[in-house]
Amino acid sequence: MGGLTTYAVFFLTSVGIYAIVCLALNVQWGLSGQFNFGIVAFYALGAYTSAILTGPPSSTYLGGFGLPLPVGLIGGMIVAGLLGLFIGLICLNLRADYLAIATIGIAEIVRLFLKNEAWLTNGVRGVPGIPRPFFDSGYFELGYLALVLVLVVVVYLLIERARLSPWGRVLRAIRENEDTAAAAGKNVVGFRIQAFVFGAALMGLAGGLYAHFIGFISSEAFMPEVGTFLVWVMLIAGGSGNNRGAILGAFAIWVLWSGSEFVIGQVLPAGLTTQAGALRLLLIGILLQVILLTRPAGLLSEEGLYRRGRTAQADPKSHRRMVR
Repeated sequence: MGGLTTYAVFFLTSVGIYAIVCLALNVQWGLSGQFNFGIVAFYALGAYTSAILTGPPSSTYLGGFGLPLPVGLIGGMIVAGLLGLFIGLICLNLRADYLAIATIGIAEIVRLFLKNEAWLTNGVRGVPGIPRPFFDSGYFELGYLALVLVLVVVVYLLIERARLSPWGRVLRAIRENEDTAAAAGKNVVGFRIQAFVFGAALMGLAGGLYAHFIGFISSEAFMPEVGTFLVWVMLIAGGSGNNRGAILGAFAIWVLWSGSEFVIGQVLPAGLTTQAGALRLLLIGILLQVILLTRPAGLLSEEGLYRRGRTAQADPKSHRRMVR
């Protein structure tokens, strides 16, 4: 493949992985109103678990199981889901701001654990040689892009089905007024734990996909700036509570994030190139403020989603037009 085509495939694969993380966060925040600011912990656990389960033997860290890719991805989902369950049992009775503080702390604990426990993760040296499917065929990039896009569609349909189910309606009721939901006989904590674990497992899936896509991971790849902050910007920009908005936000913000790297590289003097990362975060932060002021509900709002649904139910012709 040519250079431009290779970059386009890399770009779309990255967008697909981020889209899965955004959809997972939409389950936790968009549906149930849980302020998870420790996304990177679940993402990193999924990546390391899949790398360890599928990687080659090593004398310096745990690994060498050589299991197939699906087993590694499922293992990453299970480990991330177990961390979500642990957090849920001890923290999900906290209100939004306190839950955010708790998840930030737990995410930092996980990151430091992965960084310092060299016997398990090879520490700061990272885990090399992570198997890459389709590699021997010479079509790794295209094959992996197809795999990621298929998983994005599967995750989207799964979450959309959940959103429209009685389970999803209970989550939205808890998000709007948990006292009323509890008075109606719903187990508020139980439903919140279910949503949190579900989202955490999907974040672990995305982390596993990232590990096999890059082929090498280290603790430096899982910093809060790109593993948590950027995902929140994507979801808010796209439209919290709207699964299509989550995917759109992942695409739009990744375009800006990737494009800003080239622009800033051309604008900044050579002596200030080390400040490029901070400037990119500043630009994304300014963009977030603009979005909150101009379109507080995001590019695709949740209210618009419900409005289209009610219109389709009331007017069969409008439903046919929407389908077309």
